[in-house]
Amino acid sequence: MASPHSQCSSFLADQPVTGVVMAGGLSSRMGQDKTQLSLNKAEYADLLGRTARILQEVVGAVCIVGREHPDYPSFFDDEPGLGPVGGIATCLRRTGTACLVLSCDLPFMTAQVVRRLLELRNQSPAETLVTCYVQQETGYSEPLVAVYEPGALPYFQECANKRLLKINRIVPEDRQQFIYYGMPESLPFFNVNYPADLEAARRILMAGGEG
Repeated sequence: MASPHSQCSSFLADQPVTGVVMAGGLSSRMGQDKTQLSLNKAEYADLLGRTARILQEVVGAVCIVGREHPDYPSFFDDEPGLGPVGGIATCLRRTGTACLVLSCDLPFMTAQVVRRLLELRNQSPAETLVTCYVQQETGYSEPLVAVYEPGALPYFQECANKRLLKINRIVPEDRQQFIYYGMPESLPFFNVNYPADLEAARRILMAGGEG
């Protein structure tokens, strides 16, 4: 875990959090709108709805960035063309709260994984700006399974202005908190970018994987 700040007595638990579904991608690699895809699980009509319901279970208030949706507050990026950087900046600006961000293309994500992230965030020092998962073996962070605090907005805005869109390099590491996960725990972070990914996800589901 980065920068534990063990002597700090002020924590983030009292600050409100909004769940944000990141749904602004063009789905060009998939060849069809990823948000409307389904793994044939009756309780979740599509990936966007599934993601929104997970967030709603964990934090209550949910909004959609990048798509209109009849059941949730939704808005488009304030400045199009900036990818996730623009989407996160937009949700921080529009909600004025911390944002628990979740990509809409994670068919095996669970409320338990998201809840664990929120629990670490709530126990983190007040100067923390990002709480996210990191893959232990590779060091790869999961910037779209993360909590961003309102204080992160100036960092995102500066990088957006400069078109510096490497999302995991925007906020200094000493202002972040990390949860490390290993390969045996990696299924919830499996995302579907290509048709082959979707077929692989369906095979996993048929073989008894989580859905």
